[in-house]
Amino acid sequence: MIDASGLRAGSTIERHGELFEVVTFSHSVVGRGSAVVRIKFKNLNSGAVTSETFRPEEKFPLARIDRADSQYLYRDGDDCVMMDNTTFEQYPVSDDIVGDALRWLREGDAVVLRMFEGRVIGVELPIAVDLEVTYTEPGFKGNTATGGTKPATVETGAIVDVPLFVNTGARIRVDTRTGNYIERVR
Repeated sequence: MIDASGLRAGSTIERHGELFEVVTFSHSVVGRGSAVVRIKFKNLNSGAVTSETFRPEEKFPLARIDRADSQYLYRDGDDCVMMDNTTFEQYPVSDDIVGDALRWLREGDAVVLRMFEGRVIGVELPIAVDLEVTYTEPGFKGNTATGGTKPATVETGAIVDVPLFVNTGARIRVDTRTGNYIERVR
């Protein structure tokens, strides 16, 4: 059990027989009154996001989430097939669970599967991935003084804003959390 004041963003709890992940957390004192904790939860089964207010001493059962180093193998209809690197067990993971991470995944990429009681509930990517630019318009000479950007399509099909000096065929590093260009990779 954990107090509401001990929860942080990323914590996973069980409530009413369902799993909830803490999205945001704030602790505040209202005037002369007692402190309150405002928490925004994401239901890991339905994906619904709700905000609630609690007393700091309220207790919640903390869910035990296992993490398994895995590899993305291939697409199978609306599922992504992942393989646990230690047991070699394969898991079909729906696009809803993979979520935005699907924009950055290539076959053979390393991922971490978040599991609860043998069921995959989420996929974690590395913070940055190196991808090849498959298409971008050429930059114009003299256009670099302002530090402008242009859209570029990477090998996974995602579109990333890159500096004007990046050309088709270049390898770039992209932040998987925000989708922003980090640097050119040699």
